[in-house]
Amino acid sequence: MSPVLALEGLDAGYGDSTVLRGVSLHVEAGEVVVVIGPNGAGKSTALKAVFGLLTISAGRVMLGGQEITGLAPERVVTRGLAYVPQTGNVFVNLSVAENLEMGAYTRRDDWRPRLAEVYDMFPDLAEKRRQPAGSLSGGQRQMVAMGKALMLEPKVLLLDEPTAGLSPKYRGEIFETVKRINATGVPVLMVEQNARQALGIADRAYVLVDGANRHEGTGAALAADAEVARMFLGGGA
Repeated sequence: MSPVLALEGLDAGYGDSTVLRGVSLHVEAGEVVVVIGPNGAGKSTALKAVFGLLTISAGRVMLGGQEITGLAPERVVTRGLAYVPQTGNVFVNLSVAENLEMGAYTRRDDWRPRLAEVYDMFPDLAEKRRQPAGSLSGGQRQMVAMGKALMLEPKVLLLDEPTAGLSPKYRGEIFETVKRINATGVPVLMVEQNARQALGIADRAYVLVDGANRHEGTGAALAADAEVARMFLGGGA
């Protein structure tokens, strides 16, 4: 059976600058897959390339067995891929409810049952549905962003450093939220700087260094790997 999402030998970058060099990874149905590595390793670049935000110069991206290499983001969305960038991921002047409704903008069916499901997943958002998203804490805004992406009922959810800049309390809540989302059947591909916690919820994980694959394995195996621990898990990361 084909992976639900696969990156096969990707070269990609910004303009004439190549950041990714032959990166390959895949996400199976039902998995949480985490990508870790040092700053500048190409982690976020990989997500942007998958979502059509950057030019791919070599390799291909497969979603559900269909090639989506080079498709524009608005077409990628309709194929079933949802992406939550690290910043600028909510409409701060719109209410929580309006943000979630914006997440359904490409749907042509009745999305109200899905809205009810999202509120069930995020009880705090149900309570704050009339508040402007910009008035919420950083952790709550990330939940709005994830809820907005889930309105599409995606085949795969891409998360770019969802715990960046959050307090330890909210970091823990975001990781629990990712587990809860995944438990509903949504595969997740997540880039994270908080490597230790991320590996703790990962079915599988990849380590990128200098735009290339360095390590691959289960979350538990990489957390126990001496080189990975020395390079990325020190200092309580």
